[in-house]
Amino acid sequence: METTLLIIKNHDRYIRVREDEYQVCNLDKASVFPMEKLDEVKRHVETMKENGFERPVMAKLILREEPF
Repeated sequence: METTLLIIKNHDRYIRVREDEYQVCNLDKASVFPMEKLDEVKRHVETMKENGFERPVMAKLILREEPF
């Protein structure tokens, strides 16, 4: 099974969204969004640009589950 999620990055670091506050973090703490939240993620990226983040971008996080 494969799942595609959206994440936000700034340079090589990930972003955690907490009530419209943006925190730089590692992947294990990053906010993830289902594809249905694309418009919300776009708004977050624009807000980050307006608030001084240098290069916020959306990225796809693809998770694949398989037997171990």
